[in-house]
Amino acid sequence: MKIADAHHHLWDLENHIYPWLQEPVEHFVGDYTDIQRTYLIDDLRRDASEFELARSVHLQAEYDHANPVGETAWLQSVHDDPVAGGLPSAAVAYADLQADDVENVLARHCEYPLMRGIRYMLNYANETRFRFATRNGLMQNPAWLRGYRLLAKYGLSFDCQVWPWQLTEAAILAAENPDVPIILNHTGMPIRRDPEGIEEWRDGIKALAGNPNASAKISGLGMLDRQWNAERIRPFVLDTIDAFGTERCMFASNYPVDRLFGPYGEIWRAFDEITTGFSSKERSNLFHDNAVRIYRL
Repeated sequence: MKIADAHHHLWDLENHIYPWLQEPVEHFVGDYTDIQRTYLIDDLRRDASEFELARSVHLQAEYDHANPVGETAWLQSVHDDPVAGGLPSAAVAYADLQADDVENVLARHCEYPLMRGIRYMLNYANETRFRFATRNGLMQNPAWLRGYRLLAKYGLSFDCQVWPWQLTEAAILAAENPDVPIILNHTGMPIRRDPEGIEEWRDGIKALAGNPNASAKISGLGMLDRQWNAERIRPFVLDTIDAFGTERCMFASNYPVDRLFGPYGEIWRAFDEITTGFSSKERSNLFHDNAVRIYRL
């Protein structure tokens, strides 16, 4: 199986700073001590060894926020090493979109050819462990929006990570900024599995998908259901594809975070099983081609 893994992480705990990995915080995934160790490109290749891992997209891993460009510089050095075989193929970095110096940070990120976009995690909830953003309503905040709109100037996309109750707000963000490609992370994170929660997620997915500048990564479902298998995640995979279409969805591993919930191969075999009835072109889109096009790999 030829794949482009559209969402993974690397981290080097011996040489770089990742506060959440080195000073554990309360986190909705629970105990994550198993991933509090260095994970490099060789580790990803080993985990993906049963597939043809043709390309990959690295998502910012909460590297030291005082020096976010340091992560991009390091990833570029990894990519440039012949041993890495051209992986990762692209980097989605972090920048504080509210900061006064955000344009300078974006310009410095863009000095590296690997750079493609920004992820600023917007998840907000009353419980601290479900909260990644510093405050609620950032997608409507004038200071944050000034930074967000600079992404178009630099030709960058935005990786959007929100809870289902924030998807409608994300849809408005996409509609009001059509020149910024917006890529939904982790299937919209359907964390509530009661009928009302699922309906809220489904309505939000449809609202965001109504914007032609929006696409979706189908990943991270193990974080939200520890007992997951292909049948349990099937409705979320198929509903997302139904909303966005087979030309605006991408499969991804979220490794090594999702190593907490299952082997790398098990994730991709589940996607394979769920899409067995799809055409070869549709499957090629989902497993490889859409990531190549959307992230300009």
